[in-house]
Formats: sequence, C-alpha cells, structure tokens
Amino acid sequence: MHPSRRAFVAGAGLLPLSGLLLARTPAPARAETVGLLRRPIPSSGETLPVVGIGTSRRYEVEPIPEKVAPLREAVQRFVALGGTVIDTAPSYGTAEDVLGLILGEDGLREKVFLCSKVGTPGREGGAAEIARSFARLKTSVIDLIAVHNLIDPDANLATLRELKARGKIRYLGVTVWRDSQFPDLEVLMKRETLDFIQVNYALDDRRAAERILPLAAERGMAVMVNVPFGRDRLFKAVQGRALPPWTAEFDCASWPQFFLKYVLGHAAVTCPIPGMAKAAYVEDNLGAARGRMPDAALRTRMEALVDAL
Repeated sequence: MHPSRRAFVAGAGLLPLSGLLLARTPAPARAETVGLLRRPIPSSGETLPVVGIGTSRRYEVEPIPEKVAPLREAVQRFVALGGTVIDTAPSYGTAEDVLGLILGEDGLREKVFLCSKVGTPGREGGAAEIARSFARLKTSVIDLIAVHNLIDPDANLATLRELKARGKIRYLGVTVWRDSQFPDLEVLMKRETLDFIQVNYALDDRRAAERILPLAAERGMAVMVNVPFGRDRLFKAVQGRALPPWTAEFDCASWPQFFLKYVLGHAAVTCPIPGMAKAAYVEDNLGAARGRMPDAALRTRMEALVDAL
C-alpha cells in the first residue's frame, strides 16, 4: 500500500495495522449488490460508470507474472464490480504492455472501456506511437485516444479523426494535468469538436471548476478527471483524522470516497480515474460510485474542511 494512503486510512480507523481493509459501515455485501452510478458521454449518449482506473505510475511494472499478478487481481475485481473505464498512455512506462497482458485473459478486453493517448508531435510520429499502443494493448479497437498534454493538437487530432472514421477508435479528446495549461485548453475546446477532455481537478485543486468544467458542459464534452486525490496531498492532509459523521448524508464511508464524491458532485464530471493497484483500493474507491452525491451545500462544507487543514 502507498505509505501516505496506508497511514491516513489507519488513522481514520479504516485499516488495522495488519493491513486488512475494513468498511466503516457494517454492510460489506453492499458493494456486491448495488450497481454503479453511470453518466452519459454527451456526444453519443453512451453511459459509463463514474469511477475508472488510471494506470500512471502504479502499472509501470516489469511485465512478468509476479509483478502483474496484483494488478490483474485489481482489474478483475474492478470489472466484477461493474467498472469499465481504464486509462493509460504510451508515456506511462510499461503500463500499456502490462494492461495488454491483463486484458488478454478471461475476456476482459470486451468488458473494458479502454483509453490511451498520443503524445508525439507530427503526423508520422503520432501515427507511429498510436500503432505501438494498439500492439502493446493487444487490441484492434481502442475506445478513446486523447492528445496527451495538448501536444501538437492539430496534427494529432487530424490523425485521430481518420482513425475514428475507420472505426479504429470510438472517441477522441485532449488531456492536461496542470492549471497552467487551462488557457490553451480553453481555446482548443472552443475551436474543436471533442468527445472528451481529461483535466486535473480535486478538492484542493478546484480551478478547473471556474471555466473548464462549465465550458465542457456547454460544448457537450465528457470530462475525465486525473489526480482526484491531488497526487496524495489530500491523504496527507487528513492523516490521522476521523471521517466527519455528516458524511453519512451522502453515503460516504472513507476518505477516498469523500474525495471522489466531491469531484463527482460537479455535474460536468463524467469519470475520475484514480490509480488502483490493489483489489482493496478498487472496492473502496468504487464505493464513491454508489449512493448519494453531495449537494452544493455539502460540497461547500467539504471545501471548508480541507481548506482549514
């Protein structure tokens, strides 16, 4: 377990020192019986479960059985509980290779909404990188490919539109990961027709809600959210603190669910994609995709709590 996550969960009374994940509420069967909330992709109406898996860092392991095994278990559990969205990229080290190995077994590929990216400039370079992604992921169709970090969007979006017309990809979009990219993202969103954007947004990083998220809603673009835990900043901020009792008002049973439900409380958000490298993380995080979401008043209260830490 990631040290900061382990420490804060143990401090909140959710994890004994032995490392076994426990629910705060006495209803462990709930995860098996209650379906995941889904939200539509505006450009098509297709719906997706509202929590996905991001593979940056945690899936960048040597593609050998002993390294892949816990990740395979996490993905299998994710799919078994109703999850579908898994996001990766060529720049995430071996993550595409690892994911290709995992999805090649037990019919998992057909059950997953698979997302990758293109981050090489130029038509030839971008097309070659995309071809490698298909090979590494061992698939003939990728559901979504996005231009990574707005790298050469004119050339790469042209390539993606050709692939979409040929049925090789189903959706296209663009991604950013830091606030300083928002002005360029906003210009592109106003100029281009995109199915998805991917953006950084978290309880302690709320600037995307000022202009980017409203613009996505206006332009009919689905929103994937990266780093919804603020790159572990939020875990560190609440380390050793008990979950407030008022979180029961929006069916929240852990700090990870607290952070994810805040993000999902914004109506423009389609799907946050936290890293999930263990089945226990999957079970906890997918709890955020069930039950009530915080309303505006509760979201303000959540902001005040974190801002005061």
